[in-house]
Amino acid sequence: MNNPSNVSEFKSDGKEGEAGDVAGVAGKRLLSFFDRVERLEEEKSALAEDIKDVYAEAKSAGFEVKIMRRVMKLRKMEIEKRREEDELLTLYMSAIGME
Repeated sequence: MNNPSNVSEFKSDGKEGEAGDVAGVAGKRLLSFFDRVERLEEEKSALAEDIKDVYAEAKSAGFEVKIMRRVMKLRKMEIEKRREEDELLTLYMSAIGME
């Protein structure tokens, strides 16, 4: 198969500016993936803003946001993984004379 070295050499079965099949790539399907990812990125940004607002509210209520974020990270961990990290932290702190 002859591989075109320039994008202008690709032949498309669609009109200019429309997604179509190009060199075996299903343009419309590919475009739909990009569209979905873009929508999800927008939703992710909105959710990140909402999370930021919740932390701001907690801070205004007197809670320490840095500690809340750390607790959130720990809540996502499996119990055994968390215990293992706690033991290593204690071991390392003892090894350098912090405990």
